[in-house]
Amino acid sequence: MATANNWYVVTGGPSSGKTTTVNILKTRGYKTTIEHARHYIDTELVTGQTVEQIRANQIAFQQAVLDMQIAEEKNHDPKDLVFFDRAIPDTFAYYRFLHIEPDQKLLSALEHVSYKKIFILDLLPLAPDYARIENSVDQKSIHDLLVEVYTSLSFPIVHVPVLPPEERVDFILKHI
Repeated sequence: MATANNWYVVTGGPSSGKTTTVNILKTRGYKTTIEHARHYIDTELVTGQTVEQIRANQIAFQQAVLDMQIAEEKNHDPKDLVFFDRAIPDTFAYYRFLHIEPDQKLLSALEHVSYKKIFILDLLPLAPDYARIENSVDQKSIHDLLVEVYTSLSFPIVHVPVLPPEERVDFILKHI
């Protein structure tokens, strides 16, 4: 693991309220990041591709998201308190979910990750949207893989219960 920093990860399966939580943290004045898979989809949609076309090659999709996440993490000062909407280890969980063999770039990135604490949000009912293709079985499987991956990396984990969004943020702030 890399040197310690003041970075926190907000993660969980699809439709667990990550982006809502991170957006509330941002409105409260905290430094936050965007969710890169959705951002990548949005940037590709403007080129005229469909979500199905963008996600058809899952290896290329996951590698593009990983590249964005690596660049994001390189741009933050380790002393800054930052809340990440997903992080590099999330990509590893998705590789496992999709049965993709981890490449050297992912393995190398995992060797250098460091986070102060991981907040794993308990699942909410799945809310399909334009970018989300998972079903409720996938949602639970991805969530469980995220727990396994972050646990294997020995980061402190806090499970965030289902609460109204503002109360979830209060819960997180009490545990930083």
